[in-house]
Amino acid sequence: MASITKRKDSYRIMVSCGYDSSNKKILKTMTYTPAPGMTPKQIDKEVQRQAMIFEEKCKTGQVLDSNTKFDDFSKKWFEDYADKQLKKTTVSRYHDLMKRITPAIGHIKLDKLQPHHLLEFYSNLEENGMRSDIKYTPCNNFKEILTKKNMTYTQLAEKANVSIATVKSCVNGKNVTHKSAELISKALKTDIIKLFTPCTDNSTLSAKTILHYHRLISAILTTAVQWQVIFSNPCDRVKPPKVDRTEAKYLDEVEAGNLLSILENAPIQYKVIAKLLIYTGFRRAELCGLEWEDIDFKACTIRVQRNSLYLPSVGVFEDTTKNITSNRVIKVSNVAMEMLKEYKKHQQTERLKLGTKWINSNKVFTAWNGKAINPTTISSWFRKFIKKNDLPKICIHSLRHTNATLMIASGTPIKTVSSRLGHANVTTTGNIYTHAIRSADEEAADTLQDIFSPGKKSNSDIG
Repeated sequence: MASITKRKDSYRIMVSCGYDSSNKKILKTMTYTPAPGMTPKQIDKEVQRQAMIFEEKCKTGQVLDSNTKFDDFSKKWFEDYADKQLKKTTVSRYHDLMKRITPAIGHIKLDKLQPHHLLEFYSNLEENGMRSDIKYTPCNNFKEILTKKNMTYTQLAEKANVSIATVKSCVNGKNVTHKSAELISKALKTDIIKLFTPCTDNSTLSAKTILHYHRLISAILTTAVQWQVIFSNPCDRVKPPKVDRTEAKYLDEVEAGNLLSILENAPIQYKVIAKLLIYTGFRRAELCGLEWEDIDFKACTIRVQRNSLYLPSVGVFEDTTKNITSNRVIKVSNVAMEMLKEYKKHQQTERLKLGTKWINSNKVFTAWNGKAINPTTISSWFRKFIKKNDLPKICIHSLRHTNATLMIASGTPIKTVSSRLGHANVTTTGNIYTHAIRSADEEAADTLQDIFSPGKKSNSDIG
């Protein structure tokens, strides 16, 4: 029940909202000032109405003020903004970041949060052993545990929402991520410490990762300013960690040719996936989202209009492309089209073999049963393929960089490269491929020098 206290020309309305972690009563207050000319009876009625409205807002968490703790406000931010406006993958990544942010500054009230709190947090993130991607080693009798539970690899993979490859890794004693270890332990209803042992790791977080924390905190506090909960964002008074720009990893012309040659011995689906990424520069999610209707074999074009992504909590799901310019149609070579025609015939053969077991997703690249392929499966295969064939250490996304770099090196206008990659603007392309652009510029300068160098004989001088 709200309490009402009359002051000179206003009323203070106070509502108790329970107790905090220190067993201290949480009180929310507001001030109501009657409009001029109101009668005592009208004022009394309106005060009671305002008190009821304020109490209801307090109960439903709609009342925010500078006394609100960062943790409480961030939950409201996720609920009212992030969950509704941002992509699932972005929200999932933000929730992962909050696992460190909340213990560090979640207890601090918004009006008490100062730059030194943030600097202390960033300094802590720079310490050894802060990485969360520590691998976990499965116990020696993991396979026996599965047998006792009367569970197959496929059943465990489906129940834990992980790939079969991850389950096989556990059976073979190979390390898995902490997330996978958690999901598998939960599926087997066994304590994680009985199934897995964390590998010791003293490595530190990168400056880029720490910058992600800074940007998320800043985004939340910027909203607090916009919602008039606080007057200013303390992140504006903190210098974010400096991140050194690194060149995108890619293959040169010779290395790319070597990869294409070695891919001839790979399973047909993975061969087509890797080659198509080199030919088109698609993002992995864009490639996984392709459907057969997106491919125009007559015009030799491919339309990109959706992403196919994976989250442990959701599974494989469809989403819109990264941005508006990512929705595009690009021309591809006849070689690429012939390759896709052959692959389509192969897929139809596999479909006939499975009969009613085949699930028609209409996706170009699928799991064994026709379902949309898990994007992480592609990355996992490519990582093993690179290692097995002693190729340069690159990831699946490096094939996109290879495509862009080779286009720039061949003299393709940067605007065309940007359009084919689906970048939001040309500046993005320029920032990512600075080295390739610089190299192409130097080559052009050398060419001009050869043309205009003193003493160079023209064709008419040769006789």
